[in-house]
Amino acid sequence: MKKTISLLLLCFFVKFAAAQDAKEKVERACLDYIEGFYEGDTTKLARSLKPSLYKYGYWKNKTTNNYDPDGYMTYQQALDYAKKVMEKKSFAKADAPKKVEVFDIMNTMAAAKVTAWWGVDYILLAKQDGRWMIEQVLWEGPLENKN
Repeated sequence: MKKTISLLLLCFFVKFAAAQDAKEKVERACLDYIEGFYEGDTTKLARSLKPSLYKYGYWKNKTTNNYDPDGYMTYQQALDYAKKVMEKKSFAKADAPKKVEVFDIMNTMAAAKVTAWWGVDYILLAKQDGRWMIEQVLWEGPLENKN
């Protein structure tokens, strides 16, 4: 009986540790995404984004208060944006929001929400070769307090 209980506890802890490891890897991919843009770090972006990235967003029009389409951003455009941040030294402020919420993790896909200075991004990630990478992003900005 002791062996059975010990084996069940071991299985539980192994499964819990694996789930925690997956969550940390998804969070890391999302943080690499934010930090890549904040710090102008193309290495972090390349590590977190799939070359087939599909990123689309909406920006609030100050005149009409409508959220207008802001267009697509490709993988290369993301890298180019980060390069400009680095070249111009236009880094995010030290107190800029940098929050990741992992919603769900499956075997090969995960969903998360990122809150950054520009707004909120909903992110879908795919796991390939043991790595979590961002496949799709749908975002809205600017970040507004809903208090």
